[in-house]
Amino acid sequence: MKISAKDEYGLRILLRLAKSDRKEGMSIPQLSVAEGLSESYVGKLTRDLRIKGFIQSTRGHKGGYVLCKKPSEITVNEILKALDGAMYDEAFCDRHSSKLGAFCVNSVDCSVRSLWRLVQHTLDDVLDKLTLQDLIGHGINIHKLSRAANFSVSKESI
Repeated sequence: MKISAKDEYGLRILLRLAKSDRKEGMSIPQLSVAEGLSESYVGKLTRDLRIKGFIQSTRGHKGGYVLCKKPSEITVNEILKALDGAMYDEAFCDRHSSKLGAFCVNSVDCSVRSLWRLVQHTLDDVLDKLTLQDLIGHGINIHKLSRAANFSVSKESI
């Protein structure tokens, strides 16, 4: 499984805004410096995040971007799905088998498809329980993550 750069940096920009105490928001140049990204890339990300309803902008000399909702109301899952979609797309097999002009030979009994559905369901379940608020600070609360994933974490594994 790979997390795209768009997912990673989009999430980081939202976290940066969530942590910011600036009521007027942060500008593209400020976000660019803070995250070590080019202004053009930050501009593309903020455009996507604005269109998806996560941030809003204020124009002017002291303008910038702010979150549209409280950090506790924005889940990690909704961010990742808005930026790049689900890890497993239900229509994946249909799209690829139709390119061959035939149905997939494993379409009736496909254990791989079942595996990806299970992984996606588990990932959705965990990421739906984690919000931007949970990520603010020095990283994620590993114990909340383990409860969300329904497994235990020992001190040795941290």
